[in-house]
Amino acid sequence: MSVYFEELDFRPTAMGVLSLRRRRHLATGADIYEIKLGDEFLMSSQFTTAEIELARLGLAALARTELDIVVGGLGLGYTAQAALQNSNVRSLIVVDALAEVIEWHEQGLLPLGKQLTGDPRCRLVNGDFFAMSHSADGFDSDVPRRRFDAVLVDIDHSPRKLLHPRHAALYQRQGLARLAEHLHPGGVFALWSNDPPDDAFNAVMADAFASAAAHVVTFDNSLGHHDASNTVYVGVKAGLPVQKANNEAAP
Repeated sequence: MSVYFEELDFRPTAMGVLSLRRRRHLATGADIYEIKLGDEFLMSSQFTTAEIELARLGLAALARTELDIVVGGLGLGYTAQAALQNSNVRSLIVVDALAEVIEWHEQGLLPLGKQLTGDPRCRLVNGDFFAMSHSADGFDSDVPRRRFDAVLVDIDHSPRKLLHPRHAALYQRQGLARLAEHLHPGGVFALWSNDPPDDAFNAVMADAFASAAAHVVTFDNSLGHHDASNTVYVGVKAGLPVQKANNEAAP
């Protein structure tokens, strides 16, 4: 293989042909890792700002410590890594539908693999995030119906541009309500999107959660022409009701 390009692995999957590539950025000399599904780019280590901000913004909305987190979509691992850098995180389950991507991390083919697999707080799980979200048993097969402090999702390109049509149910009011059942009171759902803020989806988020916001994350597109941007949606589930003091005199 050329020093400037190498295909590290190539696998046929039920979703299509999956490939892992490493190429040299000619301007900086840095190695860039890319995952493709067929002819479509799923992720690139050249652009990771928004994936990191997904974890930062999601966890910043939590007013508590000792956090149990779920990340939907492992990819190159930048959202999971950013979550683990938060000292309040005590456990992290990362769910990915592609066993091959998990294997690449476990084999050290990806730069963050050793860091993620070597952290005792982190567990990589091969599974269908969308089915888990809809199921009453939730995201932890060892502890059915377990609740979490935050669920951070980076799988589809946006709530409208999906990798598979069956994912669409999550982005509806009922789908988000089912996901919220896996959150503690005051818990957070955060979602990465490649598109600008979507007014219709903002309305769905506001209907499903006690509070909701869309954050635009801007970053250098490294081509020198203009900045690029992604969106991170953050919804916060209603907290525990405040107990009012009973000032009535005892009979």
